[in-house]
This record gives sequence, structure tokens and C-alpha cells, in this order.
Amino acid sequence: MFKLRRYLRGHYLECVLAPTFKGLEAILQLIAPLVMAQIIDVGIANRDAGFVVSHGAVLAAIALVCYVVAIVAQYYSSKLASHFGTGLRNDLFRHVLSLPREDVDALGRASLVTRITNDTQQAQDGLNMFFRLILRIPFVLVGSVVSAFLVDGWEAACLLASSVVAVGLILAFMCVTTGRYRKIQQGLDEVTLKTAENLEGARVLRAFRQEGAEKDTFAQVAGGVRDMQVGTGDISGVVNPLTYAVVNFGLIALLWVGGLQVDVGGLTQGQLVALVSYVSQALIELLKLTNLITMLAKASACARRINDVFATVPSQVDGTKEAPSPAEGTPAVELDDVSFAYPGASGDSLSHVSLRVMPGATLGVIGGTGAGKSTLAALLMRFYDATGGTVRVNGADVRAVTRQSLRRQVGIVEQNPQLFGGTIASNLRWGAQDAGDDDLMSAVETAQAADVVASKDEGLGSRVEQFGRNYSGGQRQRLAIARTLVRRPSVLILDDAASALDFATDAALRRAIRRDCAGTCVVTISQRVAAVRSCDQILVLDGGAVAGLGTNEELLTGCEVYKEICESQLTSEEAGR
Repeated sequence: MFKLRRYLRGHYLECVLAPTFKGLEAILQLIAPLVMAQIIDVGIANRDAGFVVSHGAVLAAIALVCYVVAIVAQYYSSKLASHFGTGLRNDLFRHVLSLPREDVDALGRASLVTRITNDTQQAQDGLNMFFRLILRIPFVLVGSVVSAFLVDGWEAACLLASSVVAVGLILAFMCVTTGRYRKIQQGLDEVTLKTAENLEGARVLRAFRQEGAEKDTFAQVAGGVRDMQVGTGDISGVVNPLTYAVVNFGLIALLWVGGLQVDVGGLTQGQLVALVSYVSQALIELLKLTNLITMLAKASACARRINDVFATVPSQVDGTKEAPSPAEGTPAVELDDVSFAYPGASGDSLSHVSLRVMPGATLGVIGGTGAGKSTLAALLMRFYDATGGTVRVNGADVRAVTRQSLRRQVGIVEQNPQLFGGTIASNLRWGAQDAGDDDLMSAVETAQAADVVASKDEGLGSRVEQFGRNYSGGQRQRLAIARTLVRRPSVLILDDAASALDFATDAALRRAIRRDCAGTCVVTISQRVAAVRSCDQILVLDGGAVAGLGTNEELLTGCEVYKEICESQLTSEEAGR
């Protein structure tokens, strides 16, 4: 938690006021037993009704002031905690978005969701309780013991001994449970992962009738978390009774010794009542301390997990230059002996790939499953860095330019595009925030999505549900293509982006892009020969290596892999066109 103290900056006033008001409340509560002792020893003993009423009014005033002070303290501690939680979540989310895919994969998407939501909330709650009780508990505990010593030394010794033993038990409890709470949070990561998988894959789950198996798997994962929570709860459940027992044994000893003192006149009845009141206050604060330690143990475990994310240094270093615009005579896309291997992989996904594509030209990329086609697109977008060779866009090494400027020049549409809740227009404007409706409709028409917009009563203002669930796969793909076209990138990558379209719509899309994006370098990645055979160049990948590079006619005569793909999809007459 200490490493997260930077989120308290600018709120030092609340850091002071919250515990100060709680400390003031504690002081007032320590005064109340002394007033009660006076009422018993003077007012009741002398049958002085006026004294009882006046001091009773003092007790009522103390109670009222304590109430007001407690409200003020809780207001400032809650305000401080809310600012802390908001700043922490914002920075954590911002940091996660700055991480490349490689680092996000290493941390785990489900784990990141848990850390941004549950872990930050636990840290916020722990901070709230800390500032509410950090001064109150020591004030009351120490104040009760000191006040007891002012009344009588033997009775105070009983209270001190029981308090020391109880605090020792609580600290031992904290040492045991902190590690267990961290394991519980890790278990919640697994629960989040299984939940996300089953919700997103509900159709597949039902299609294969795996509901029963997945229920059992989820029950096993959730049961593991439950067992850890129950085990930790059992430990927690022992602490309160032990604290009760220790403090009550101290109370028994106090009453025993105090009763003898009252009999011999060494202690008044009012003083004995005050001592009992101090023991009760100490017991309450020790129980609060137990709850505080529990919350701090959870918060500490969660804070460590949050700090692990912050400690993750991006494996990519962002460039410093602006990505250049297309220039005549400079290749729009150039790969120079590029190789790449995924972290932990046994071999290269791409091996010694070299090619050049000029502005306005088209490149088709084809190959079998696992040939490295999508990996090539990821390197052009700099989702990953090549492990060998150089990737250049408009003549600049992608590692030398800022990712933001690179992605203004290079746009990608993937096979499973993501739409966000909002409207069609708000999704399209992800490509360019300042785009007007005419620009949006132009991109929509090029993407062959005009019928999608026209079929909705509100046109561009039509609602898009979360993940675009109210649109079909083909509609989502066309809207995603339109979103990328709004940006007008100099390099457009279509990574199987038309896989859900029928052949006629796919052909119309390719013609429209060639017509409306004349100066754009288009990289079409597809399993379909029909989608790439009209490209200026076709790159054939086989097992990550270049099997062929050339036009459709050149590859049909000089590349056996391409010829086999064509024969599996087209007739000999169609392949030769």
C-alpha cells in the first residue's frame, strides 16, 4: 500500500482532518466514564439531583459532539478514499493500455480485469478504514490504559496485560492471513476467466452440449476459491472469540481486585464503573482493530498485485519521430529479412520475409492456417516487434516512430472486429473524431455497409449494443471496415476482414476500395484465392517462410504451394483468369 501513496497527493488536508476528527471523538469518549464516575460518587451518593442532571447534560453534549465529529471524519475519509480509488483506476487502466500485446498476454486479460475492478476496490476500502481508525484505535486503547492507571494501578495492570495479549493475537492473525488473501485474489482471476469464456462462447457451449462439463469446471474453480475463503474465515472466526476471552478474563480480574478495593474503601463504586467502561471501550476497539487488520491484509495483498502491473515495463520502447506520409518512390510497406517468434514459442512464426509494396499498390497474402499471415499484419501495426530484420512503413522503421503516429498511417481490420456500445456514428468516429456525416457515409458506401445503415430507422444514430450483438458477423465486419476507412490511412490492412461476406459483396468491396482508395497501399490477407488473385503482388506463406512472391500468373507457373491452393478452390479456368 505504501507504494500507492502518490495517489494521496493534492488531498493532504483530508489526510489530516479525517484521523484528527476521529482522534477528537476518541478523546471525548475517554472523558465520558470520568463524568459517569462523578455522577455515581457525588450526585447519586449525595442524592444531589441537580448535580446528576447537570452532569447528565454534559454526557448528552459529549454524545452529540461525538456524533457530529464522527460524521465529519467519515466524510473526509470517504472523500479521500474515493479520490484515491479514482486516480488509481485511471492510472492502472492507462498503464494497461500502454502495454503491448505481449505484456498483456503475459499478465492475463482475466487477471487484469480483476485487478482493475476488485483489487482497486479492496485497496480503496482498506484506505478508507485506515484513515477512519488509525488514530481512534490507538487513542482509545492507550487512553483507556492511561485513564485506568489514573484511577487505580492494579486494575490498570489487568487491562494492560489483556490488551497486550489481544494485540499480539491480532498481529499474528495478520501475518497468517496476508498471503492467503493474495491466493484468494488469484483464484478470483480464474473465476473471472471462466466466466468470460463461458459468456462469450455461450453459443459454442450449447452447440456442443458442454453445459454440464463447464458447470463442473466452474464449480471446481469457484469451489477452490470458496475453500480458501472458508479456511481464512475460520482463522478470522477464531480471533474475535479469543479477543473476547482475553479481555473478559482481564475484566474478571479487574472486578475481583476492584471489588476487594471497594470493600476496604480503596476504590469508589464510581471509579470501578469507570474502569469497567474503559475495559468495554478497549474491547470494542480491539474488535475494530481485528476488522481493520482483516481489511488491511486484503488491501495489502491487492496492492501488491496492482503494483506488479505498474512494475511491468513495456517490452516495446515507443519511438520519438512522427511517422512520415507517403512519398513518391518510397515503398509504403517494406520488410527487410524479417523474422519473428512469439514469446515461449519453439520456432519462428515468420522466417526471413522480404518484400516491397509501393503507395497505391495492392498486396495479397495467402497461405495455410498457421502460415504467419496475421503475424505479418501484427508486425506492420507494431503490435509486436520483429525479432530479426526491419519493418518499414513509408520508409521509416516502425520502431523509430511513435505508435500513435504509425497507427494514423496504418489501419487494420481483423477477422473478428470489435464494435463498442453507442451508435453507428460513434463507432465510425473512432477512425476520426472530427469526421462529418458526409465523411462517414462515404466510408460506409465504400465498405458496402450502406444497406446496414439504411435498414435502421435512425441511420447513423442507430444504437449499437455491447460487442455489436445486434448486428450480424458480416454487418460488423463492414462497419469495422468503414471505421478504418474514415481515418483514410496510407496503408490499409484487411486481415480476413471479409470472411463473413458472400462472394458478391466481397468482390464489390474490393472494387470499391480500389476505386475510392486509389492512393492507399492495400494489404489483403485472406484464405480465399478470389480475394487476392487480382492484387499487384501476392505473397504466399508456408510455415512462416516465403513460398512465392509475384502476380497470379507468375505464381501459377512458379509456386507449387499457390497452385495447390488454387486447385483446391477454383477450376483451372477460374485460376488462370
